[in-house]
Amino acid sequence: MDDKNRTELEAAAFRRLVAHLQQRTDVQNIDLMNLAGFCRNCLSRWYREEAGTRGIEIADPKAREIVYGMPYEEWKTKYQKEASGEQKKAYDKAQHKHG
Repeated sequence: MDDKNRTELEAAAFRRLVAHLQQRTDVQNIDLMNLAGFCRNCLSRWYREEAGTRGIEIADPKAREIVYGMPYEEWKTKYQKEASGEQKKAYDKAQHKHG
């Protein structure tokens, strides 16, 4: 596979991942962190950091909006729930894995 096709496939997979996370508002960031070691905020930070390596400045709120599909504060108000005791314990146990 050539680099152009690989890059296009990776970009398409990224867009599908972001769309999936935007649709799955029931999945909390703490669940993602506990299970996968990263969350929506990590994904938006990676996006922003990669843009920076290419000389493109993206403010953190804008990068989060790209990943969340809306301003972060709006998403938190609409969808974020208080973490349960179990979720917090799992996070404390696995925090070293957080991206």
